[in-house]
Amino acid sequence: MGKRFDPGVQVGVVIVGAGPAGLVLGNLLLDRGIDCVILERRGREAVEGRARAGFLAAHSVRVLTQHGLADGLLARGHTHRTCLFRSEHGEFTLDYGELGRGEVHTVYPQQELVRDLLAEYLRRGGEIRFDTEVEEISEGGRVRTSDGTDVTGRYVAGCDGHRGVARATMTAHGTRTARWDHGVSWLAVLVEAPPSMEAVGYALHERGFAGHMARTATVTRYYLQCPRGTDPADWSADRIWAELETRFRVDEFGMLKDGPVLEKAVVDLRSDVLDAPGDGRLWLAGDAAGLISPSAAKGANLAVLQAERLAQALVSALKHADESDLARYAADCLPRVWRAHEFSHWMSGLLHGPSAEDTENTVDARARYGRALQYARLDSLRTSRAHQDFFAENYTGI
Repeated sequence: MGKRFDPGVQVGVVIVGAGPAGLVLGNLLLDRGIDCVILERRGREAVEGRARAGFLAAHSVRVLTQHGLADGLLARGHTHRTCLFRSEHGEFTLDYGELGRGEVHTVYPQQELVRDLLAEYLRRGGEIRFDTEVEEISEGGRVRTSDGTDVTGRYVAGCDGHRGVARATMTAHGTRTARWDHGVSWLAVLVEAPPSMEAVGYALHERGFAGHMARTATVTRYYLQCPRGTDPADWSADRIWAELETRFRVDEFGMLKDGPVLEKAVVDLRSDVLDAPGDGRLWLAGDAAGLISPSAAKGANLAVLQAERLAQALVSALKHADESDLARYAADCLPRVWRAHEFSHWMSGLLHGPSAEDTENTVDARARYGRALQYARLDSLRTSRAHQDFFAENYTGI
C-alpha cells in the first residue's frame, strides 16, 4: 500500500502496528520529512473496522488539530460533557465541562479516527504493509517479517499492542513491568440503537456494574460486569437487554432504547506499565508501552500523547543527531501515564463493588463493608465540589 520500500535500504523509522499510536506517529514523522514505513499484521479492512473506544480528551483533540489530523472528528464528532451515576440511592448527573479545568470530551468512534489517520498517512506519501507479521526486532534496528521482506530502520517504534513483538523484545532484554489485575471482567456490547441518555451512564447494582456510552446517533456501547471466564456466546440478546434493564433500574428511571446486538466480547480489566518504554533503537508507544483498564477511557488518549512525544524525540535524533529528547521520553510520559492509571484504578473501585460470589452470602461482613465503601465514594462525588473538580480534571485530562 503506498510506495514500495527497498528492503536493502535503511529507512528513518520502522513503525510496527497501525493503531492510533502508530498512525499518529507516522503522520507526525512524515510532516517533518522523516521517511517511515508501517508494518501491520492485520488486513486493511480489519484495521479500519475494529470498534474500540470513542472518547477523545481535549489534549488529544488539540494534538490532532495542530497537525492537520482532525478534519473528520471536527466535522462528525460531537462534544460530550456530562456523566450520570445511578444506584439504589437514586441518580445524579455531573456536568464535568463546568468543573475542574472546564474541559470536555469529543465523542468520535476510534475506527473512524483510524480510517482518517490512515487516509491522511497515505495522502502524505506514507508507506504501509498490511498482512505483515513481524517476527523479530534486532538490536540493530532490523525487523524480520514472516514473508521474508525484512526492513531496517535507524529507529523502530513499537506500536503493536501489549501482546506484540515490540513489548516482548523489551521485556526479553530485562525491562520490568508493573502489573495489576483489577479482578473484574466486562461483557462489552455494541448495539444498533440510539443512546438512551445524553450522559455517559454508570449504573451501580448488587448484580454488578453496567455502563452506557454513546458512539453515534445510531450506535451505543454498553458494558456489563460479568464473572471472569465468561463466554460471550452464553449471552443472548434477550439476556443482555434484560440484565441492562435490571441494572439501569428502568422500572424507576425509564426504558432503554434497544436494538440488534452488533458485537459482544469479554474484556478482563488489567493494567500494566513498562518501567522503561524504550532504549537504543527500539521505542514504544500506546498499549505496547502500557496497558490501561478501560474504566476511565484513557487508552487512546495516552496513545496520542506518547505518539506526539515520541515523534518530537525521533525528529530531533534523526534531523539533528540529538538523542536527548529520546533519553527524556520516559521522564516526559511516565508521570502522566501513572496519573492516568491512578485515576483509572480509582474509577474501578468506584464502579465495582464486591463480586457476585462475595454477595451471595448476605451476612458476609467483608462484602457489606466493600459495598458501603463504594456508596461512600459515590456520595462524596455527589456532594463535594472539591471531589467533583478532582474528578473532572482527571476524567478529561492526560
